[in-house]
Amino acid sequence: MKTLFLSSRPVSWVNTAYPFAAAYFLATGRIDWIFVVGTVFFLIPYNLAMYGINDVFDYESDLLNARKGGIEGTVLERTHHRLILVSAAVAVIPFVAALLTQGGVLAKSVLLISLFAVVAYSAPGLRFKERPFLDSITSSTHFVSPAVYALVLADAPFTPGIWAFLGAFFLWGIGSHAFGAVQDIIPDREGGLASIGTVMGARATVAFSVLAYVGAGVLMLWTAVPFAGLLAVPYLVNVASYLRVTDATSTSANVAWKRFLWLNYLTGFLVTMTLIWLVLNR
Repeated sequence: MKTLFLSSRPVSWVNTAYPFAAAYFLATGRIDWIFVVGTVFFLIPYNLAMYGINDVFDYESDLLNARKGGIEGTVLERTHHRLILVSAAVAVIPFVAALLTQGGVLAKSVLLISLFAVVAYSAPGLRFKERPFLDSITSSTHFVSPAVYALVLADAPFTPGIWAFLGAFFLWGIGSHAFGAVQDIIPDREGGLASIGTVMGARATVAFSVLAYVGAGVLMLWTAVPFAGLLAVPYLVNVASYLRVTDATSTSANVAWKRFLWLNYLTGFLVTMTLIWLVLNR
C-alpha cells in the first residue's frame, strides 16, 4: 500500500480532481453521484494510473535521477512493477465503467481521450513523453481534460469565455511541463530519453515556459474573471529567474519546481475564492 500511495504522487492528486469537481459543480450547481464518482476517480485512480505507468516504464532513467525518491516520484523496485500496473487497472476500470453510462458520445470520447493520454505518455510503443512538444501537450491534456469532460458531461455551453479559460489552462499546463523538463535534462540524456528540454536546451525551454505562462495570463482577460490573469504572475516570477540557466546547471531548476508544487496549492485557494465570488455575483 505504501508503494501504491507513493507512486500515485499524493501531493498532485488535487491537480486533476479539482478541475473536474469545480467545472461540474459550476455547470450543474449540484453535488450528485456523478460529481462524487468523478471527483474520486480523478483524485486517486487516475493519478495512480498516470504516475504508476510512468514510474514502471521510466525505471532505468529514474535510477539516474537524484530527485526521485520523495514527493516528486518514487523509484519502484522491479518486483513491484506488475503490482502497480495491475492495481492501476483494477482501480480505474470500475470508475470508468460507471462514468461511461452517463453522457453522450462526446462525453464518452473525452473521457477515453483523457485515459489514452494517460497511457500514451509513458507506455512502450507510444511514449509521447519522448516526443518533444507532444510531451508537453500530452501532459497538459492530463490536467485540462478532466475539466473538459465535466463540462461536456454537464452539457455546459462552450462560450468564448469558457474557450478562453480552457486555452489559458492548457497553456499553463504546457508551460509547467516544459519547465519541469528542464531539471531532468542531464539524467534524461544519460538515460537516452528525449524531451522538450533535451531538444531545445535549458535556456530556450525556460523561455518557452515563460511565453506559455504569459499567454495563459492574457487569455484569462477574455473570461468572466479577467483579474484572474494575475494568477499567472507568481508562476512567471518563479520561472523567469531561470532564464539564464544552462544545460550544465539545469538541475538547479529543481528548487523552482519544488516551489511550483506548493504554489499550486496557493493558486488553488485563490481560484476557489474567485469561483465563490463568481457564483455569489451571478
